[in-house]
Amino acid sequence: MDVLIFKTSVATPGQASRLQPLLSALADIKQYTFDLEDCDRVLRIVSSRIEPQTINHILRIAGFSCEELK
Repeated sequence: MDVLIFKTSVATPGQASRLQPLLSALADIKQYTFDLEDCDRVLRIVSSRIEPQTINHILRIAGFSCEELK
C-alpha cells in the first residue's frame, strides 16, 4: 500500500463531506483522511495503485486546489 499526501484548499468539515462520495467511489482508495487543522489542510490517501493525478483531477473538478506533497 502507498500513502499519498496532498495539500488542499478544503477548509471545513462540510467541504470534506462533499468530497466523500467522489473519493469513496474509487475502488483503489482503501482509506482517506483530511487534517483540516494542519496549515496545508492535508488529505492522506492509502491506496494500492491510484495515481496522484487522479486525485488532483477529482478535487479540481469539485472546485478545490490540490497539490501532492513529497
